[in-house]
Amino acid sequence: MDEKSKKLLEKWHSVVFDGKPELLHDILAEDITFYSPVVFKPKTTKDETFFVLSNVIQVFQNFTYSREFVNGNNLALEFSATVGDKSCKGIDLIEFNEDGKIINFEVFIRPASALMALGTEMNKRFEDAGKQTGKLSWQ
Repeated sequence: MDEKSKKLLEKWHSVVFDGKPELLHDILAEDITFYSPVVFKPKTTKDETFFVLSNVIQVFQNFTYSREFVNGNNLALEFSATVGDKSCKGIDLIEFNEDGKIINFEVFIRPASALMALGTEMNKRFEDAGKQTGKLSWQ
């Protein structure tokens, strides 16, 4: 792994493991696209993405990365966590621009029961904050 890629991964680890949401705000690009596993339409603003990611970091418990693949400005990070009493596995696909800002972030989670638990908790947080949820729907 080259030095630049290592620094990008370290930035992300600081956000997730050191509980520093201010770092998250600093590394999100203004023109980010965030693909949530819970809603169909991607989030396309820095503020929306910040809200989602800063809350998910709080919702997930026992969060760990088990494998990390780095290719230049692209990270593929396999994780495990719990949401309430549900265990999940997932993958974060993160793309940084040349300025070290995240421009694409896509999340995959399984099984469906854990995804539904995450969706329920995140919908509550969106509603509590007076934000539109784009509620989880299986139709």
